[in-house]
Amino acid sequence: MKNASFELDDGDYDPFINRQIKKPNSNFGTLIHLVKGSLGTGIMAIPLAFKNGGLFFGAIGIIAVCFLYVHCVDLLVGTAHKACKRYRVPTLGFAETADIVLVNGPSTVRRFASFARNYIDGMLVFHSLLIFCLFQIFIATSLRDVINNQLQIAWSTGVYVAIVTVLIALIIQIRVLKYLVPFSALSNALMIIAFGITLSFLVNEPVSLDNRNLWPEWNRLPFFISTILFAIQGIRFVLPIENKMKHPQNFLGTCGVVSQAIAFLSILYIATGFFGYARYGDDTKASITLNLPSDSRLAEFTRLLAALSALFQMGLGFYVPMEIIWRRIETKIPEDHHNVAQIAIRFGLMTILTAISVGVPDLQLFVGLVGSFCSSNLVLLVPVLVDTVFRWPNDYGPCGWIILKNVILAVFGVLLLVFGTYSSIRRIIKTYE
Repeated sequence: MKNASFELDDGDYDPFINRQIKKPNSNFGTLIHLVKGSLGTGIMAIPLAFKNGGLFFGAIGIIAVCFLYVHCVDLLVGTAHKACKRYRVPTLGFAETADIVLVNGPSTVRRFASFARNYIDGMLVFHSLLIFCLFQIFIATSLRDVINNQLQIAWSTGVYVAIVTVLIALIIQIRVLKYLVPFSALSNALMIIAFGITLSFLVNEPVSLDNRNLWPEWNRLPFFISTILFAIQGIRFVLPIENKMKHPQNFLGTCGVVSQAIAFLSILYIATGFFGYARYGDDTKASITLNLPSDSRLAEFTRLLAALSALFQMGLGFYVPMEIIWRRIETKIPEDHHNVAQIAIRFGLMTILTAISVGVPDLQLFVGLVGSFCSSNLVLLVPVLVDTVFRWPNDYGPCGWIILKNVILAVFGVLLLVFGTYSSIRRIIKTYE
């Protein structure tokens, strides 16, 4: 959708009725998709959040951050719903929502509509590519721990990154979404099994709370929040999933599908984080599967399951950034060169990302960077922006409390962006200087 101004129309147009969806998802199906989008390798990093936040504050903090996430999703999707009705369009995507809101907003912000659209697309690409590096390191680290232990060798993580890249190079060349679905389904099944086995390791023996932090040090708070936002990581899927619903009016609300999904995830996050940190303490790693005992065949098998799950997910993860990139350059490339260009771009991107993974093969460093830089933008700042602009000039509630609330959220988002990103980059530099 190019920048275009629309006539305001809050009349009887119902965008939900005008959606043409061949196979819409039920409320339960939508719930499963939302949970699935946030129940990947991210949940394995939640014990790391408790390590930074402490046992008591960690539990409270997860509830608070998840509540904040639900509210920001409500801002984003709620604004998309109202914009669809006002401008008489059936559906809007993430970047499209910002574009249509700003181009029809106050004259002072209209010129930023194109920038906002490009910025959101850029953040989605950057977020997906960082996740690619993170998955690549996770797979390589898991294989390193298992193979080095079993064969009594000492190959570095970088060697395993190079080995894994051969398999990844084949998977990311799949361009048709329906062919990626079986890989995604298998990935989900493997992750559920791996998560179940991991949880059994965490609770099968009594844990000691001795020498476990209950509260965080102030300088670790950005890492705590960033890790939780990284684990949820579902904001980029929210509108595409909502746009496929049979009853999209049930998506939001106190008992809406989003609230149900995040409530369920909050319980899993608290259980995993509490028992993971309680068991392993300061030795807690960026993925709790990496803490499992090396003398257990079941633990080694679990690490391999989690690694395979991440591997099979990488094709779908690469699909999002390539769709955005290809949409922008497709018309500039002769049609008979499309196939070669697709292969070259995918292989070139993978080569650059692999070099980054080899250069910084530390999973924990990427977790904080993804959460602080990408999630603060996509989860906090963009939803607050579109909600504030759409409500202009006089829909800010009694005494303007909505604008005050949005300003507070924006300041929080900027602080997380600045201090979280700075801390993550500083940790990377200190680790490898």
